[in-house]
Amino acid sequence: MASPLPIASSRRNLEPASRTAAGLLMKQTCILATRKSPLALAQSELVASCLRTSLGLECRLLEIVTTGDRQADWNLEQKGGKGLFTGELEQSLLRGDADLAVHSTKDLPGEMPDGLAIAGYLPRADPRDVLVTRTGVEHPRTVATGSPRRRLQLTRLFPDATFVEIRGNVDTRLKKIAAGAADATVLAAAGLDRLGIVEWPGLQFRRLEPAEMTPAVGQGAVAVQCRAGDVGNFSTALDAVTARQINVERAFQAALGGGCHTAFGAYAPADTLYFFHERTGPRKFPLSPAMLAAPAGTADAVLRELGLI
Repeated sequence: MASPLPIASSRRNLEPASRTAAGLLMKQTCILATRKSPLALAQSELVASCLRTSLGLECRLLEIVTTGDRQADWNLEQKGGKGLFTGELEQSLLRGDADLAVHSTKDLPGEMPDGLAIAGYLPRADPRDVLVTRTGVEHPRTVATGSPRRRLQLTRLFPDATFVEIRGNVDTRLKKIAAGAADATVLAAAGLDRLGIVEWPGLQFRRLEPAEMTPAVGQGAVAVQCRAGDVGNFSTALDAVTARQINVERAFQAALGGGCHTAFGAYAPADTLYFFHERTGPRKFPLSPAMLAAPAGTADAVLRELGLI
């Protein structure tokens, strides 16, 4: 298991939020707003490395505790978890405290505050979910997850399972399952990979294919957010293929208004759309280049065909 990255946190001397990206590039420095969890810091260091390599920018991290981090006992489904892990990072951009914000794409709400935009994404990591069970458990009877998307799809795999809530970072959740809090939980493969977790005492891991468990919108992708006027100065450093996929998935999210209370997932690799909704179950559609190039129209057509709008 990888140890937390030794990244210094600093709060910059405030400059006007309207300062240009050209000025940023002249200064050769960039402030990245990030959550403080080990996974968030690992993802932010990946972004920093990308910017150093592609744009010659040195980066510093501004570590922020979000509402979702502070309220560790909240039920995210009941509280409407979208935005609880992103709002404070977005405010740091609007105030000018930071130049970029780094997010797990699956945490981003469908709508964005005025004045902000997604500059792009790092190349997408494994988007699949991982079923984590105690060693020797083949058919879990209790599964710890707060995600309606995961819960409803897991009932198709394990009809007799009951579900309990779980919160905490990746390490915390693994420790809870190993200690017997439940027979199983589900985690994102990308998060485990970025933390270097390939095994855990007393636990076994099985990656679920998209046909078994449709991933969340943007799962496996790291989003880089900036002020709207700065997009062109960062987008060239980021991954166009991932952006095409995520644009399609987020178009479905925007059309449905999906949040943490909705059992919904979408994954759009290359030529296939994997889709899950609590009213339709799992579905699969072919994706043409023209459909990938017109995300909003694609989402509208598919959702109308399914009777969801």
